Amino acid sequence: MADTLPRTFVYVDGFNFYYGALRRTNYKWLDLAKLCRALLPHDNVAGIKYFTAKVSGDPRNPESPIRQQLYLRALSTLPQVSIVYGQFLTHSVPMLVSNSNPRKWVKVDKTEEKGSDVNLATYLLHDGFMKLYDVAVIISNDSDLREPVKIVRQVLPVGIINPHQRHSKELQEFATFVKRIRERHLVSSQFPDTVTDDRGSFHKPARW
Repeated sequence: MADTLPRTFVYVDGFNFYYGALRRTNYKWLDLAKLCRALLPHDNVAGIKYFTAKVSGDPRNPESPIRQQLYLRALSTLPQVSIVYGQFLTHSVPMLVSNSNPRKWVKVDKTEEKGSDVNLATYLLHDGFMKLYDVAVIISNDSDLREPVKIVRQVLPVGIINPHQRHSKELQEFATFVKRIRERHLVSSQFPDTVTDDRGSFHKPARW
C-alpha cells in the first residue's frame, strides 16, 4: 500500500512549531512520526527533518537544556526523523526605552536562533533536486520560506502545515495545500511516558 502513496518528506521548523502550537500546552512530548501520519494519512511519509538549535539554561529556566536533550533523544528513536542543528547567538544591541522623554537608549543582550530557516530551505531544495520526494510538506508559518516554496512548487507539490492561528499569506500564495494543526492531532501523537533506545530507558520530563 505504501508503494502506491506519494513519497513525502516533511520539514519541521522546530521553534516556529514550538511557539505556534506547543509552548503553552501539555503536548510537548510529541512523536513527530505519529503527528505526520495523522496529518497526512494519504502519504507515505518517508522522511522527517527537524530543524532546531540546542538551548542553554538561564536562571528562570535552568532545566530547559535537560528537557530538550531528553526530547531530542526520544526523536532519535524514530527511524524517519533526522535532526539538523542551527545555533543560538547572543549579542548586545541598542534599544529605545518605550515612551522615554527625552529619548533614552539602553543596551540589551538579544538571543536569536540562527540557521534553521536557511537550513530548512537548503534541504528542501537539495532533496527536491535529488528527487528524494514526490511531495514536500513544511511545518512552519515563517514567511521567509516563501521563495524556496515558490521555486520547488514550479516542479513538485509543496504543502504547508501551519502551527499558528493565522496563515501566512506569502506561503499560502504558492503552497499546493495548507492545513492547520489542531489540538486533537497533538493529543493523539504523544510518545509513551517511558521511551527506550540503545542506551536504555528514559522518561518524559515531570515538568515542562
